[in-house]
Amino acid sequence: MTSDLLTPSVRARALALPPEDLPAYLYDLAALREHAASVRAALPGHVELYYAAKANPEPQVLAALAPYTDGFEVSSGGELTHVARAVPGAPLAFGGPGKTPAETAAALAAGVERFHVESVQELHVLAETASRLRSGSRVGVLLRFNLPLDASSLKDSALSMGGRPTPFGLDPSDADTVVGLLAGGGFPRLDLRGVHAHLASGLGARAQTAVAESVVAWAERLFERHGTTLHEVNVGGGMAVDYASPGKRFDWTAYGVGLARLTASRPGLRLRIEPGRALTAYCGWYATEVLDVKHSHGEEFAVVRGGTHHLRTPVTKGHDQPCEVLPVEEWPHSWPRPRAHRDLVTLTGQLCTPKDVLAGRVPAAGLRAGDRVVFALAGAYAWNISHHEFLMHPRPGFHFLDA
Repeated sequence: MTSDLLTPSVRARALALPPEDLPAYLYDLAALREHAASVRAALPGHVELYYAAKANPEPQVLAALAPYTDGFEVSSGGELTHVARAVPGAPLAFGGPGKTPAETAAALAAGVERFHVESVQELHVLAETASRLRSGSRVGVLLRFNLPLDASSLKDSALSMGGRPTPFGLDPSDADTVVGLLAGGGFPRLDLRGVHAHLASGLGARAQTAVAESVVAWAERLFERHGTTLHEVNVGGGMAVDYASPGKRFDWTAYGVGLARLTASRPGLRLRIEPGRALTAYCGWYATEVLDVKHSHGEEFAVVRGGTHHLRTPVTKGHDQPCEVLPVEEWPHSWPRPRAHRDLVTLTGQLCTPKDVLAGRVPAAGLRAGDRVVFALAGAYAWNISHHEFLMHPRPGFHFLDA
């Protein structure tokens, strides 16, 4: 599988880097800003766009996104400190399960705008910590629920995080108890603002709209039962990124139309989305060099510098990473140049495991040692989720292109 998504600056840099500087991550910041601007333009003005920093927390990426977003979602004390340093003054929302008391205190001290509370235990920890650290001001809370939604909305999801047993969010059976406590003044330092629900990843625009409609309707019924105002609903992220068809992108225009329709009759409701992968995946590439081409039991394998200890996405998602081969004509050695003689070649890394596969059976007839391979859609959940220290190979380089 190949991709023709390389931008000119990425192609030029991938070919210009000397072998000893490979592998390398190449981020096209100009392309990222263009994409983020188009996403922002497709959304209604009253829909807030937060970036889920877990997808790619590189400081240069965060800074490039800042003008097009309303804030950032962080999911640990480490992310909180990192993002606050990279984009000073940007509004932050603190999510994720298992928040420690120390992280909660740090978030309060940093002035985090919203806490996504995932359990009754978290609610108590937040209330107790706020009573010690906050004088006068109240803390904005969104209750994250693991909602039972229509299975048809989630049938095409790549990763389901709701509607089934998971460690994420409050169970809907606890909803009335928790809202009753907050609405009834049981936690006077906490300000109940609304509901958060991130239920699946890999959804198209129509399914995403249906999920948003279901979450908003469920939240409205819950708050109406308690006679309290629903101020905000965060419907999360999960917009599809298709690694099998890398030229196909989530239909932000259709999604924006759907969200506009949803909020048209609810002028007082703040709606927020939290995409991660769908914003940054397209701006990143992993460039490397073919070290060897080997024949084994009727198949051919190209061993490249690096591997899934740098780019773990294809292993975690169970796909072939889209890529493009860049031929290099120079061969500085006296021995014959290893090359592929079959049409299909499997691209593997340097690790001592058969699972170190970046892409299987790629159409790459004639691939040679010394050629370059650039893997696309490497701008999210790539380097930052990989097991870097396994076998202790050198780390890749990082290049941020802005032309």
